[in-house]
Formats: sequence, structure tokens, C-alpha cells
Amino acid sequence: MEFIKVIVELADTNYSAYIEGVDGVVATGSTLDEIKANMAIAIEDFIEYCDEFGCKIPEKLKGEYELVFKMDVQCVLDFYSNVFSKAGLERITGINQKQLWHYASGGRKPRQEQVLKLERALHKLGEELLSINL
Repeated sequence: MEFIKVIVELADTNYSAYIEGVDGVVATGSTLDEIKANMAIAIEDFIEYCDEFGCKIPEKLKGEYELVFKMDVQCVLDFYSNVFSKAGLERITGINQKQLWHYASGGRKPRQEQVLKLERALHKLGEELLSINL
């Protein structure tokens, strides 16, 4: 199975997404679910367009594939700003709140070490939440 990377970026009033390495397939949305649904429709429409007008369908869109969504730190912090406070993120990541504010505003790009620290903390939190039964 092919894994296709979808890059999600912060736009003016929502989020935009595109497939890395494939021109012409874009989607927008205000939630991740909306982006996923709109990207599936965009791929479907793109393939129909290619079939109709004789365009070559990119190899990665043939056969079975899974979409993997990638966001940068600024986008993640904005996307989940109504879920995570900077204080809460500081507690689970060990990254100073002031730094998190800089990353969220786009004023500073985090070093790769900080990106991985944030990613590991969020994945760990996700695993912990998945292990809970109510």
C-alpha cells in the first residue's frame, strides 16, 4: 500500500491541503475531518478529470493508498488552540510557554529537536487517551 503525504497549512481563514508531489489536487477546510473529506473528493474529481481529458494519473493515485496528513508546528498549535492551553502544552512537552507562543504566531520556527519533542508528547498523550475506557 502506498502512503501519500498530504501537507496541511494554515491559510487566512481556514486550512489548506495539497498532496506532496502531485500538482492540481488541493482541498480546504476548517477541521481535520473536513480537510480529509474534501481531499478525498478532490482526488476523486482529479482522477475523473484525468480520465475525461486524457491526462496521465500520477502513479501514487493508482491502486491502494492511505493518506497521511502532515502539519507544521504553527498549524498544529493553531488547529488545536481551543483544546490545548500553552500551560498544558508546557506540562506535557517541557517546552516553555513563551517559546510555544512564538511558534504559534509564526514568529519563530522551532528547531527539529523541539518539533520532535512536541510530536512525541502529543503521540504519548494520544496513546494514553486511547488506553482509557469509560
